Amino acid sequence: MTDDTLVNLYSNGNSQAFNVLLDRYKDKLFSYILFIVRNKDLADDIFQETFVKAIVTLQRGGYTGTGKFGAWLTRIAHNLVIDYFRQERGDNTVSNDSCQTDLLNDSTLCEDNVEEKIIEEQILDDVRRLVSLLPDNQREVVYMRFYQDLSFKEIADITGVSINTALGRMRYALINVRRMAAEHQIALTLS
Repeated sequence: MTDDTLVNLYSNGNSQAFNVLLDRYKDKLFSYILFIVRNKDLADDIFQETFVKAIVTLQRGGYTGTGKFGAWLTRIAHNLVIDYFRQERGDNTVSNDSCQTDLLNDSTLCEDNVEEKIIEEQILDDVRRLVSLLPDNQREVVYMRFYQDLSFKEIADITGVSINTALGRMRYALINVRRMAAEHQIALTLS
């Protein structure tokens, strides 16, 4: 079952669903915390607090299912580690409870994780490779539109064709890229 399915089951009262999520992420999350804090007892405390915050947020319905439950848990743990180090330094701490917005569920505040960045780079490399295989007139339109950020009117003027021809070339380029991706079993989305 997916993480989001398990979250929904847990939200509807199935406590076993949370146990599955816990088993799925406990080793990876604990290793992450221990790597940063380098103290097993402290890592245990932060690990437990992470899951307490996760449970409370899930019970309040504060988690929005995005298919990134593991990244969400890691973000909670990361914030708790930062809070711990700030307290150690004597700095002011920022808590999710003292803010108007929910810091833990705001995807605009999260950075991509390393895995997502690697996947995104691979997708971009695959797209570049597929675009390089397009016929010259289609590749030219794709390049001008996406790499030079030109409008279709500007592309039509530069290439000496009508706007409809430029649009048609773009359409066929996209169809061809999708076809080649399907033939070579290349995923062009992060899903």
